[in-house]
Amino acid sequence: MADQFSFDVVSEVDMQEVKNAVDQTMKEIHQRFDFKGSKTDLTLKEKEKELEVLSDDEYKLQSVLDIVKGKFVKRNVSLKAITYGKIEQALGGTVRQTLTIQSGLPDDKAKAIVKAIKEQKLKAQGQIQGTQVRVQSKSKDELQAVMTLLKQKDFGLDLQFTNYR
Repeated sequence: MADQFSFDVVSEVDMQEVKNAVDQTMKEIHQRFDFKGSKTDLTLKEKEKELEVLSDDEYKLQSVLDIVKGKFVKRNVSLKAITYGKIEQALGGTVRQTLTIQSGLPDDKAKAIVKAIKEQKLKAQGQIQGTQVRVQSKSKDELQAVMTLLKQKDFGLDLQFTNYR
């Protein structure tokens, strides 16, 4: 039997699901009557993990964002993983907004997760490893307690537990 058990706390988004949601949104926009003749466009930059939304005015931009959110929810892409940029003016009287897709745990959130584990005085240790937190313990029950604790607290991120050993 192993003397140490562990799991990783991560916040990842399946970019293929994001791409599928964007494709479905574009298909719906092209079919809707209220978007006929509008300059509405979605550009997904997978490397930078950004989605750029361009539309005629703020009202249509909000409509597009509502469609995108609906498609994300249907495809199990957490809305907590999206950071909305400010709405800015673009060429030709259009407006643009950039959505950033969160990948990995930011340093401040990772520190908050480790701190929350320490505050509960559980017999488990959290270590920050790049963009994830590894939680180790000698007891599987302690790890289950940590998972329950992290699910109850809201860190403003969609957390997943992976690599359970």
